[in-house]
Amino acid sequence: MRSPDTNNDTSPDSRNDPLGGFSPVVRRWFVERFGQPSPPQQDGWPSIRSGRHTLIAAPTGTGKTLAAFLWAIDDLMRQGEALQDTTQVLYVSPLKALGNDVQRNLEGPLGELRELAASLDQKLPEIRVMVRSGDTLPAARAAMRKRPPHILVTTPESLYILLTSDSGRAMLRTVRTVIVDEIHAVAGSKRGAHLALSLERLEALTHSAAGAAAGATPQRIGLSATQKPIENVGRLLVGAGRDCALVDVGHNRPVDLAIEVPDSPLETVCSHETWKEIYTRMADLIRQHRTTLIFVNTRKLAERIAARLTELLGEGQVTSHHGSLARDRRLAAEQRLKAGELRGLVATASLELGIDIGDVDLVIQAGITPSIATLLQRAGRSGHALTRTPKARIFPLTQDELVCAAALIDAVGRGELDRTPQPGAPLDILAQQIVAACVAEPWDEAALFARFARAWPYRDLARADFDAVVALHTQGRAALLHRDGVGGRLLATKRARITAITSGGAIPDTADYQVRLEPSGTPVGTLNEDFAIEANAGDIFQLGNTSWKILKVEPGIVRVADAKGAPPTLPFWIGEAPARTREVSSAVARVRTEAQDAGWPHGCAGIPEAAARPLVEYVAAGARALGAVPTPECVVAERFFDESGGMQMVIHAPFGGRINRAWGLALRKKFCRGFGFELQAAANEEAILISLGPQHSFPLEEVFDYLAPETARDVLVQALLPTPLFGTRWRWNATRSLLMSRTRQGGKRVPPALLRMRADDLLVGAFPQVMACGETLPPG
Repeated sequence: MRSPDTNNDTSPDSRNDPLGGFSPVVRRWFVERFGQPSPPQQDGWPSIRSGRHTLIAAPTGTGKTLAAFLWAIDDLMRQGEALQDTTQVLYVSPLKALGNDVQRNLEGPLGELRELAASLDQKLPEIRVMVRSGDTLPAARAAMRKRPPHILVTTPESLYILLTSDSGRAMLRTVRTVIVDEIHAVAGSKRGAHLALSLERLEALTHSAAGAAAGATPQRIGLSATQKPIENVGRLLVGAGRDCALVDVGHNRPVDLAIEVPDSPLETVCSHETWKEIYTRMADLIRQHRTTLIFVNTRKLAERIAARLTELLGEGQVTSHHGSLARDRRLAAEQRLKAGELRGLVATASLELGIDIGDVDLVIQAGITPSIATLLQRAGRSGHALTRTPKARIFPLTQDELVCAAALIDAVGRGELDRTPQPGAPLDILAQQIVAACVAEPWDEAALFARFARAWPYRDLARADFDAVVALHTQGRAALLHRDGVGGRLLATKRARITAITSGGAIPDTADYQVRLEPSGTPVGTLNEDFAIEANAGDIFQLGNTSWKILKVEPGIVRVADAKGAPPTLPFWIGEAPARTREVSSAVARVRTEAQDAGWPHGCAGIPEAAARPLVEYVAAGARALGAVPTPECVVAERFFDESGGMQMVIHAPFGGRINRAWGLALRKKFCRGFGFELQAAANEEAILISLGPQHSFPLEEVFDYLAPETARDVLVQALLPTPLFGTRWRWNATRSLLMSRTRQGGKRVPPALLRMRADDLLVGAFPQVMACGETLPPG
């Protein structure tokens, strides 16, 4: 077997006849249905057939999901009457909607295969597919326990619960193939580290079930659309010390991508008049196409655009789709889109929609995306077939977004892609998984350390850190683990099971309120806690492009009735928008620089004259005002008095929000220490703003010397400790590590306010000097 740095098996035999290893029925069905295999199928099947762990990287709509599934289906069918009621194939998707799609898209081919076999006087065994996620009804879960499916579709969070419960472990013991879809969606977050540890627990479970001598190891097959570098994603899939075959078809497909600008010039903010022109143009494009997806970056904007487009296109033509809608309403919107009953669907993220979204002709992106990969994924939702070309239009809303939109199109044309971030070794996730593993069975400490150190994020885990994490849960009256110091074993306490199952996962709580329709109590969706607290009985708001009247606000629940189309207000959801990637920032700098050349964009497709002309004028105006064009190599600082007489300092640094916010926090801390005054500061993708007072006198160029590389990290840590951001992150980590339970006796959720109080108590214990004096820790 080859290392993750090598490509897949491309021997002449496997390349010339990739269908050669399939049974006659499956082979004939595929040829009649699809003709020739697509590139990911042709390149992936030889590796999968050989039993190697395999990562298939290919653009959306190229058949990689079928490439992963077909060999497993063929293997199940070959077992014939000997096929037992055991789960052999596990499909893990980070998206609930995608899991439901896969169940539907599997049942169709399975039915067609049975019909074809019957026409050939052959009998194929019944292969059952079931979904287990947070949306799965209790009756379906009970049926699954009695008669396990052959193919189980689940999410990373539900996989964790199954591995921790007795019934779930009984179902998973027989798994032979694990398919991890959309692995790039979790690779850069703690969900990736959480999933990596769950896969190690699954391997330990199947290994012990089959017997150590058998050396049973489920084959891992990963599917990804956009990743860089692919080797790191392969390592995340299989873990340290294991080989992975890489099938890299590339991330680029031919795409019809262009910028749309209104007749009115874009400004620093999007005016009401400009919005009207954008809505009108969107409506025209929707009329010109059968179905259109409109992607936005916030849930509030999704509701707003859906409402305005409904006014232009008529009732029932457009609706919204986002994570705060109840499951039934999300599914209903998806089904209406696939059935051609909707002209447009306004969504917050392409990944929430799943893979089978029907015949979409056009994608509209309102605003810009923070990454090249996100733009490619969203554009790829149109023309979702090998023979079609995805078509997408970008509507920048401001002058800066116009520059970024041009940069995104330029980057796509150059074949560039963002680097996929890799999670470190988050100890809160490790603490949670240690407890969950010991709930299922006692573990030898050394064996558990060795098992978890095979997960790629924890490949360099120090034994001292592992022991310190164990100590978190083996001390005190609320301990979740008992440590047998003589035997070197870890055992779970009685309360560990319910805590691990009800409080696990890597997704933090956002303290949203449930919206329920009265008198039935049917879930409608969720509202942000701050919006719900400020609401009153009688208020009307919009959710899912429907007006709702508030009847009563209870702790954690907003009870509503249908407002019958009465004019609503738009709710808001508070969250952190992702900052743009380093690659996008580099592309923005390149566009700013090249826009100064005569004739730019030099015939670049997708940037029409109507977009290029105002962009060039905007960049030229900025260069005249600042004396230079800000780029990562040329950072410009300016200081001026605003209309109220206050002094403002702006550092023009197009590094993106992630770097600028950190730099701004650290710089503000240095100012506060140096001058003895609290200052206001803000940052965005392009710049840092600090409000100065009349007493702040210094040569402007000195601002670049206020932070030194050797001490910048310490200053940033000190600046973060007293901020609300740190308090929120602390609460999330304390909950994820199971130091706080999300539920109380009876299975009820702990109120968010009480969780915050408990987190503050833990913080006092960890940093007493911080909480006592309200100051930050001393350096070092």
